[in-house]
Amino acid sequence: MFIDKTEIYIKAGNGGNGCVAFHREKYVAEGGPSGGDGGHGGNVVFEVDTGENTLLPFRYKHKFVARNGEDGKPEKFHGKTAEDLIIKVPQGTLIRDANTGRLLYDMGEDGRFVAAKGGRGGFGNVHFATPTRQIPRFAKGGTTGEERNLILELKMLADVGLIGFPNVGKSTLLSMVSAAKPKIANYHFTTLSPILGVVKVDTSAFVMADIPGLIEGASEGAGLGHAFLRHVDRCRLLVHVVDAAGTEGRDPIDDIEKINRELAGWSEELADRPQIIVANKCDVGVPDENRERLEAYAEENGLQLFFISAATKSGVNELLYAILSTLSTLPERKYYEPDEIEEVEETEGERDFTVEIEEGIWFLGGDWLEKVTSSVNFEDRESLAYFHKVLKNAGVFKRLEEMGIGDGDTVDVCGFEFDYVK
Repeated sequence: MFIDKTEIYIKAGNGGNGCVAFHREKYVAEGGPSGGDGGHGGNVVFEVDTGENTLLPFRYKHKFVARNGEDGKPEKFHGKTAEDLIIKVPQGTLIRDANTGRLLYDMGEDGRFVAAKGGRGGFGNVHFATPTRQIPRFAKGGTTGEERNLILELKMLADVGLIGFPNVGKSTLLSMVSAAKPKIANYHFTTLSPILGVVKVDTSAFVMADIPGLIEGASEGAGLGHAFLRHVDRCRLLVHVVDAAGTEGRDPIDDIEKINRELAGWSEELADRPQIIVANKCDVGVPDENRERLEAYAEENGLQLFFISAATKSGVNELLYAILSTLSTLPERKYYEPDEIEEVEETEGERDFTVEIEEGIWFLGGDWLEKVTSSVNFEDRESLAYFHKVLKNAGVFKRLEEMGIGDGDTVDVCGFEFDYVK
């Protein structure tokens, strides 16, 4: 089964919490704080799998979660940093944010992309010792790993795309010029997925793809073309195969124009891609009228035209040399640049938080507030002083006073309630 688009959920590991501990040793007075740092959470990383050409492994598994970092330990032992979670995808996979549609990365030939960063481990209490705070009874909690919903979309990497109506001989041609072994039979839609093959010409080589399912209305979803038109998008050169013999009573010129309309319906840029016309099935016999009309059409549109028989390989070598020569004049494969977003640098004094008033209680909310409260020992005076300093530097007290908070009002910070004192 061929799958070229799917949605998944990824979650990087959380950072481990810092440790609160004190050194205890015989004959060593006032050993001091010895809590180690928490380990970092594992990243979620995408890497290219050159042996895969479908997103089938993601058909049943849609959730990928990296391991959390270990908590810190006494005696200044740090928690273990978690290993990265590696996700293998085929070459040419586009990674998009499912919520915004923004392109995050195009997995090229040697692509490696960190899609979600693991949380950082929290500091142990050894970091908070000062000349005036010699017994810190608090440590920092680890930060939360990033999580996101992604859309994986496969656009195959091929230099040459074989296009044309079903049953015109695209699969036969690919099987004759490469080691690819597509299914070949005398009925429409024999090929149900794009097939890649490496074509060697003397000391050079290029990648050719059989793009199936293109029929009239493909750009609007008819047949299989709507699913596979995206795979033509990266091809530098299009080889348009037609049944010159008219074995099914079709008009080769009409077929060319219909397929080109579908390409234009999908993308104007794709419709302007260089093309070579290949008149196939010459071993059956090409009517003089078809030959003359094809030659006139190619000359009128400035296109190269080759009469071949894929089944007997007649004229195939000349076609391959022409393809190689044309590719040498064309730009490299198309890659997509990630969509840019405006990055806002956050400082400790500009952390975002919310304030809501319900039944006389002032509720403060924010992701960073939850992380801070998780690291505070509310029974320890020095730990509370640290908490007070963080809130003040973040502008929390200033915002509350601007909103009119009164002396003695109750403030709720992530479930912890305090009386506000000016």
